[in-house]
Amino acid sequence: MDPFDDLLQGVRADGAGLRRTDLAPPWSVPLGGTNSLTLCTVLTGEGRLDRGDAVRAGDSVVVKGPEAVELSGTEPAGLLSGAYETRGTVARRLVGVLPEVMVVPGHAGCAPLLDFLAGSGDGGRPVVRDRLLDWLLVCALRGWFDRPGAVPPGWFGALGDEVVGPVLRVMHAAPERPWTLVGLAAEAGVSRTTLADRFVRLVGTPPLTYLTSWRMSLAADRLTGTRETVGAVARRVGYADAFGFSAAFKRVYGVSPSVYRRSGGAGSSAGEGPTGAGAGAGAGPGPAGAG
Repeated sequence: MDPFDDLLQGVRADGAGLRRTDLAPPWSVPLGGTNSLTLCTVLTGEGRLDRGDAVRAGDSVVVKGPEAVELSGTEPAGLLSGAYETRGTVARRLVGVLPEVMVVPGHAGCAPLLDFLAGSGDGGRPVVRDRLLDWLLVCALRGWFDRPGAVPPGWFGALGDEVVGPVLRVMHAAPERPWTLVGLAAEAGVSRTTLADRFVRLVGTPPLTYLTSWRMSLAADRLTGTRETVGAVARRVGYADAFGFSAAFKRVYGVSPSVYRRSGGAGSSAGEGPTGAGAGAGAGPGPAGAG
């Protein structure tokens, strides 16, 4: 599985209020300010952000709160907009690497959806509008990371590497497997030293540290989003017993899994970036992952 797709699993609209707005000049609309992510796509016409960026038909603006910007124009325009509240550690790993404001040029992958919305102006039932907004956000973020000259965060750029890419994918596809450095290197068809050096250079952290961080992010979301026992969560993320998992979780989040669950995830001390801040360089992925 693509790590980018994994991270997007945590960024889903839920009553986010996707809406079509037709504006007569002169017009201005505020974007961002309170929500974790605000998406605005120009369907017709054009506008300009107060910071100077031109935004034309087909372009999207993504604003990461609490940043606030204003989009305005002097010609008629049609806008499609919605706002997200990102929930969970996995979602915050993605949001954490995004800039405050992104202006994404029209992306071919969104063309059929934009044509539909420009013509109908009605996304249907709320759940349908939420999924349409999800699609737009995926298009916009993919377009941002893939644009010419972009410098994506290490884990995203590394997906295309012939050595590190396969290793990232197997970590995300099967975090519960008892991965070792030897096993991961075998997936890439290289030596342990080659994998370790290349992974650090491209991603910014050793392979097993990244794996620990990803496992702990998954675990944190399951602790607050499901009723699974701590032992069940431990097994889902590659730990043979709750004791070893609890010790690893506390190293990363500063509290035990039970305390984290009771607090709803509030007050933990761990960093939540995709490079695994908070999972110290010496933290292995648990009893099954030494190597």
